[in-house]
Amino acid sequence: MITNDATLLGVLMIILALIFYTASLSSWKKFYTIIPPLLLCYFIPGLLNSAGVINGAASQLYPVVSKYFLPACLVFFTIGMDWKSLARLGPKALIAMLAGTAGIMIGGPLALWLVGKLSPATVAGEGADALWRGLATIAGSWIGGGANQTALREVFHPSDRLFSQMVAVDVLIAEVWMAILIYGAGISARIDHWLGVAHNPIGDVKDKLDAAQKANEHIPALRDYIYLAAVGFGATGISHAAAGIIVPYLSQNYPALEKYSLTSAFFWVISIATLIGIVLSVSPLRKLEYAGASKLGSLFLYVLIATIGMQMDLKAVGDNPGLFAIGLIWISIHALIIFLVCKWLKIPFFFLAVGSQANVGGSASASVVAAAFHPALAPVGVLLAILGYAIGTYGGYITALMMQWVSNG
Repeated sequence: MITNDATLLGVLMIILALIFYTASLSSWKKFYTIIPPLLLCYFIPGLLNSAGVINGAASQLYPVVSKYFLPACLVFFTIGMDWKSLARLGPKALIAMLAGTAGIMIGGPLALWLVGKLSPATVAGEGADALWRGLATIAGSWIGGGANQTALREVFHPSDRLFSQMVAVDVLIAEVWMAILIYGAGISARIDHWLGVAHNPIGDVKDKLDAAQKANEHIPALRDYIYLAAVGFGATGISHAAAGIIVPYLSQNYPALEKYSLTSAFFWVISIATLIGIVLSVSPLRKLEYAGASKLGSLFLYVLIATIGMQMDLKAVGDNPGLFAIGLIWISIHALIIFLVCKWLKIPFFFLAVGSQANVGGSASASVVAAAFHPALAPVGVLLAILGYAIGTYGGYITALMMQWVSNG
């Protein structure tokens, strides 16, 4: 068993490097078509933990990474929000994305209620094993991304066993849905005809985004990395300091707010860090995105994913297969709502697919789906996914409270 955290961190980074390296090889293309790289980033550390090679519960890596890397990660993702480019997409792109968010927020509580009526044993659980606590992490993931999922895990504290089950539901259902959307990209003209779309403006948007990226991209200098570190960890420090003032005040004067997790220090850390990133996105510091802010955020995110994975007990995944029924109903409600809204407003399938994946899959998956239409459109997926990161923690938090209400009947 590996017990030294320095050694364990090295093992995790080597695992991530091997996954990314093999994913870049053409000889592994078929394998990664079936098994997505993100799934391996979770499950290989989880396999090591389940086999007793490592002891994730005893390691201090996750507490350190979640405390320092996660808030910085959210700042790096949100600082690159380009409001002008989002405006160029027109209101239909944002409507599709927000319709997808509404589908997740409505679908979670409704799926939990339906399965609870049909199979009460599936949704049984109390305390840290209360199902709504685990589903809250899926809500964060499906509205924003992995960072939001981790944030809500820290806010609602589902048990490690329950969270292991949630990761399986999250990743597998999300990947099936992404495959459906990519297939739809190949027949998008037919779907657009069914949606009643007369003119697809995406060509104009594509040209403008491509020109902006080429005009601003540059090789980062050392000072850029210093600035990025200052912004990310400076915002993290401010967030922790503010939370240290807010939480004792609320706990002392408004103890009833504990029911809504508003006395959770981590909730305020994540909320304040995200707000700082949003504010900085309209400042000159937004240019740090062209120095690699979102790439650094992605690095932090994958380290987070690996440290989460090493706490997983893979034997727990098969303990409650009924959870996959909740996931399927949930994603089906999301799909129904976003399709109905896009049909009603005649929104092109491109915006439907990317808006949905910006919620369910995050920036990496959204850019993959966007690129399935045209490689130059990948930034559109990133832009919408950044918006998802910005609202993911807030939307997931509200969804969790609704699921808590449903569970308590």
